[in-house]
Amino acid sequence: MILGYNKRSILSSRSISVGLTQPFDCNYIDGLQEQLLVIQESELDANLFEQLLGMGFRRNGSSIYKPRCPSCQACQSIRVDVGQFKVSKRQKRTLKNNQDLTWKVTHERTAAHYQLYEQYIIGRHFDGPMYPPTESQFNDFLACQWLPDTFIEVYDQQKLIGVAVTDMMTHSMSAIYSYFDPEYAKRSLGSYMILLQCQLAQQKHKQFLYLGYQIDENRKMNYKRLYRPYQILTAQGWQHIEKEPML
Repeated sequence: MILGYNKRSILSSRSISVGLTQPFDCNYIDGLQEQLLVIQESELDANLFEQLLGMGFRRNGSSIYKPRCPSCQACQSIRVDVGQFKVSKRQKRTLKNNQDLTWKVTHERTAAHYQLYEQYIIGRHFDGPMYPPTESQFNDFLACQWLPDTFIEVYDQQKLIGVAVTDMMTHSMSAIYSYFDPEYAKRSLGSYMILLQCQLAQQKHKQFLYLGYQIDENRKMNYKRLYRPYQILTAQGWQHIEKEPML
């Protein structure tokens, strides 16, 4: 529930209506509560979204939000500097182990996308907030009314085994969510699909690939620092990180 909203000049070119949710149990760190800033605008588009991405916002369905928790700042916006991205030894192994797979970009959402999502949530996240999966939940989470769908599909011969939902903007891409066939878990397909998005961003001459929020305190959400060099959004702006040892 949104407590209220006001007009805030968070962009130099216009004022934006921003709401604040009521506190609710945090999905990432047990025992904490979270609140979200939510953009309250009827006219959203890719250009506005790209500006808001640069300010640490994120998309869920057609909504744009940003954590605003009074007692916690664990969620750190992170993005890959695509032009300088370097593949680590581990990532090279992941690419080699999956060189028999094929992939393609499509803008058409199909029934097979949801079927694979259902398998993934049941097989990998049965203890999480997205269980049990439903088709309406899938659409509300991933579909967007004001931005065209972009999917990276991964195939083992003719079998769809992975999907990366990706937003495409003028200067950047944003990795929304990836899921895969649980039977292929040993192939590190989650990492593989991030590498595919880095590759696609390079092909499209994008500057950044946004990966969402790095949460060091959450084991399932602390992997994004492996894609280097990256930038973390701080109170002083985006901080460039590349001197950590490659894995």
